[in-house]
Amino acid sequence: MIQIYKTRYLQLLALPGLVYFIIFQYIPMYGILMAFQNYKIRNGIWGSEWVWFDQFIKFFKHPYFFRLMRNTVLINVYQIIFVFPIPIIFALLLNEVKNKFYKRFVQTVSYLPHFISLPAIIGMMVMMLSPNGGMVNNIIQALGGEPIYFLTEPGWFRPLYIISDIWTSTGWSAIIYIAALSNVNQELYESATIDGAKRWQKMIHISVPAISPTIIIMLLLNIGKLLSLGAEKVLLLQTPLTYETSEVISTFVYRRGLVYSEYSFSTAVSVFNSVINIMLLYIANTIARKLTETSLW
Repeated sequence: MIQIYKTRYLQLLALPGLVYFIIFQYIPMYGILMAFQNYKIRNGIWGSEWVWFDQFIKFFKHPYFFRLMRNTVLINVYQIIFVFPIPIIFALLLNEVKNKFYKRFVQTVSYLPHFISLPAIIGMMVMMLSPNGGMVNNIIQALGGEPIYFLTEPGWFRPLYIISDIWTSTGWSAIIYIAALSNVNQELYESATIDGAKRWQKMIHISVPAISPTIIIMLLLNIGKLLSLGAEKVLLLQTPLTYETSEVISTFVYRRGLVYSEYSFSTAVSVFNSVINIMLLYIANTIARKLTETSLW
């Protein structure tokens, strides 16, 4: 109690964040009960009929179940394979730049896409990829090719999603790795230089090991949301013609819950999604703890 009193002003600074999480994260968990009911608004949660696991069974038997799982997992796996390493590489390369002005300029420019609103990003993509006058198709036609309908072809949805993710997130995601690299003892680089190490050798043997705990933690967090994919970008980018490759669990929950008012069913899908993510995070953390000295717990 004495320690709490001594840090009372710091406790007050943490209070708004604590209140936020209680109101918007913990209290809404009460609604998980709907996943086990045939929820009716007029009856409320405690007055609705309990059906236990019927909503989950309904989802497992749904004709789109495997399509939703496939699309969600594939996009997230592609993000881990292609999007996740880019900020690490960018931070390592930026760390090798000696001109401070140029380094700060590049770093600042790389942040900018993160602050552009998502509808604006999608709008820019629509204009650039348009088959009639779009910059990309103009280049394709100038090289003798035929215009490609990027936004209506199912095969192009995932590449476009990943490429746009790389563009918007690289600079911002690299901040944590740049911060980790700034804490590396410069004497290690000086000693390696005296021993005749080249730049690439110093990067591989000093920089990468120095940020490896950060990389492992970030990778674990990404694995922990393997079945979670924000609906906003998918909804803005997809069209009915691309549902075969673009429909994911989050957009399915959105349509079933908000459009068709199937509250219990959509809640059950969300609960299933969260449980699988927790299991994946636990497994990945256990493996990381056994193979390395870094883990979430």
